[in-house]
Amino acid sequence: MATQNTNCILGCIKRSVASRLREVILPLDSTLHRKDMDLLERVQRRATEIIRGLEHLSYEERLRELGLFSLEKRRLQGDLITAFQHIKGA
Repeated sequence: MATQNTNCILGCIKRSVASRLREVILPLDSTLHRKDMDLLERVQRRATEIIRGLEHLSYEERLRELGLFSLEKRRLQGDLITAFQHIKGA
C-alpha cells in the first residue's frame, strides 16, 4: 500500500514538475522515501508494543530485547553490504 501511494505521488511530481534536473528530482524522491520509512517505523513500533511482557519498555529497549534493529539501521546495514559488494566486485 505504501508503494502504491508513493508511486501515485511520484506520478504527480512527474506531471507537475517541469524540471528533470537531478538537483530538483532527488530531494523530492528523498522526501518520499523518508515519509515511507517513518510510516513503516511507526508500524514496527506499534507491532512491538503489542508483545506481552514488553509493554513497559521503550521502543529501543523492545527492539534490543527482540534482537531487532530500527528500520533506519537495517537500511544503513543494507547500504553498507551493497557498497562492500560493489567494492569487492560481486
